[in-house]
Amino acid sequence: MPKACGGLHTILGAHFAHYILNLVNKLLTTFPESDSFLSLSFLHFSLGPPEQLISNGVLAARELSILDIRVNREGNEKLLEANTNIVLTVQESYEETQKTSKDKDSFRFHCIKSWDPVLKVKLQYVSDDDDDCLYPFVLPLKRLPVGLPIRICLLAENNVPLDLHLQVTGWPQNLDVRLGYELCVDEQDFLKKRKKVVAGALKNLFHLRRDLLEHEVPVVAIMATGGGLRAMTALYAHLLALQKLNLLDCVSYISTASGSTWTLTDLYRNVDWSHKDLEEPIKKIKKQMMKSKENIISIEQLKYYHKELKERVEMGHLSSFTALWSLVQEAVLHDEPNYCKLSEQREALNDGQNPFPIYTAINVKECHVTTFDFREWVEFNPYEVGFQKYGAYIRTEDFDSEFFMGKIVKRIPESRICYLEGIWTNIFSRNLLDSLYWSSTPAEFWQRWVANMAEKRLAVDGKPSGPGNCHLASRQSFGQSLEKLLLWIKHYNNSSDGYATVYKPPSSATGKLSEIFNDILTDRPLKGATHNFLRSLDLEQDYLQQKEFNEWRDTVLDASPSQLTLRDKSLCLIDIGYFLNNSGPPLLKPERNVDVIIALDYEISSPFKQAEMMAKYCEVQGIPFPKVHLSDEEKKNLKECYAFSDEENPKAPIVVCFPLVDCSFKEFKAPGVKRSSSEKSDGEVNLQKGSPYATMHLTYTEEDCDKLINLSTYNILCNKDCIFKALLGAIEKKQGIWPSS
Repeated sequence: MPKACGGLHTILGAHFAHYILNLVNKLLTTFPESDSFLSLSFLHFSLGPPEQLISNGVLAARELSILDIRVNREGNEKLLEANTNIVLTVQESYEETQKTSKDKDSFRFHCIKSWDPVLKVKLQYVSDDDDDCLYPFVLPLKRLPVGLPIRICLLAENNVPLDLHLQVTGWPQNLDVRLGYELCVDEQDFLKKRKKVVAGALKNLFHLRRDLLEHEVPVVAIMATGGGLRAMTALYAHLLALQKLNLLDCVSYISTASGSTWTLTDLYRNVDWSHKDLEEPIKKIKKQMMKSKENIISIEQLKYYHKELKERVEMGHLSSFTALWSLVQEAVLHDEPNYCKLSEQREALNDGQNPFPIYTAINVKECHVTTFDFREWVEFNPYEVGFQKYGAYIRTEDFDSEFFMGKIVKRIPESRICYLEGIWTNIFSRNLLDSLYWSSTPAEFWQRWVANMAEKRLAVDGKPSGPGNCHLASRQSFGQSLEKLLLWIKHYNNSSDGYATVYKPPSSATGKLSEIFNDILTDRPLKGATHNFLRSLDLEQDYLQQKEFNEWRDTVLDASPSQLTLRDKSLCLIDIGYFLNNSGPPLLKPERNVDVIIALDYEISSPFKQAEMMAKYCEVQGIPFPKVHLSDEEKKNLKECYAFSDEENPKAPIVVCFPLVDCSFKEFKAPGVKRSSSEKSDGEVNLQKGSPYATMHLTYTEEDCDKLINLSTYNILCNKDCIFKALLGAIEKKQGIWPSS
């Protein structure tokens, strides 16, 4: 093993400890009968300049330094020939421990400067993974001059010379994580441009006598819930209706959740979509919903998934079941891969020509803690991804890169948007602890899903064909192929860090999907799914007293700093439907100052439920929002539209709610146009038990598509006056109460 002066470090430590023990004994001897307790404080004095912190009042980033190490190649090769490698460790650094190999003799450590990092070196047999904590060579980095290369000569066993070339450098303080609760500069610039568009649209819509001043222009937002293909389809139709009413140019934000995110990711491929006829994209999505889904689990498609996942891991992304689901979902929604990226949607915002899109997810704990006990809102938009609770955001293209103390330590290419859709709509990753809140189990879902695809396959003419005509691969062959794919995912996960995907091979020869997926779904299969860009950032001591943090403090772990996200190596991001199937929270940031919310609720089991839950959540959190409540009798006879406001709180938005209900549509095919007797069936939309629009359904008939689209369009058109009234009320409120903002 290396012979060096590491022993000196050990001796000094022992002498210091001996001195302290003697001091304590003398004090106890002097005051033997005292009831007082002894309190010792050890103060650390630094000879260098004070540390420069970057903070937003809740999170703080410390200064980093970089340690570069190069091992002389000849010495390394001789050690490797003896089946020995060099182990380099800097505790509390990003890399922690690195080892030499045939292809690696240069290393970089990212260290927290104020924590006095220490380099420890030892030799170890290549096959030995145990850390016996015996490091003969120990070197505090503060002893090294900054910016100057240093060579340290060690002597290994058999007198093998070993040179370590070291250099410590500082790292500029500019962060790759934006710490702040204000809107980013890009969004602020967008809003200035968008306000001009909105002002012109409102003037034309209401024939205003003069142009609205900037502070008089209301911020209008669309807030959509999730609901699978039902939400995607209905949102298309709602946007079409708003377009027909010349209202789309009055909208500044559109927030989406789960299935409704699919609508926006498709629309924003066109940089001027809100000014194009939305009938065309609706025709395309109808075709997708009517097509057979049998090919998404074919052997050929599984091979494609394997190839894509393998390439993704090679780029540096972490593997997870979510990535697999992303590809399956993409095959459901598109005939070909979608190579678009979220950051590319900026082109659709450059001139303020479209509303600002917001996608939502929640961050949860990977196991043992339910989403009802811990979850954190995460927002995705074309400019940034971030946590509104912590006031921490990164550039969208940097999402999934590796971060440490607010800086990128390894840049990884931006993912295709399908992998983000897999996070936003990962409705199939159910934790065992959460399953109590759900009506079906993962096993039931997968059995029903496959049975649905096999038994309801659509023929070319759009009519369901019988099981006898189905060319779906057998469950057994699919199970075997999927087993190989899941084993591959397990192999590429970092099991040594406890991030391996849980997988249990099927116990029967038939390989039922419920048996294949049971374990992987009941223990969230998202472990290690996304690199944590908050990693190692510090919480300020008084973070709990900060207004911005408290506004979004809503879980039992928020008062336990050691259990918050900053200590996790990876994020566990899932569909927000596991807590509150509503995309509203990002819109309610006070910095966005939203005046009117058009709430589109796509629940069918409990219409209006999400609007009530959102109002209740805001009440508990102290977020300005009007009270939303209907009596049991009113819920039995729901209307197509409701408006809520809080006249006593000018900061509360006006909320116009549209539950997904079939009321006057049964009698009218368009506002004021009654149905003939032969058209009555077109107005009968099944939104009850056994509905063809159930969230788990991946295929609709043409009739089902048309009914849902026509119903959703109609409900907006026949209630335009309710929306107009809310907009006029918002203008009056801006003019009379908020002269500036």
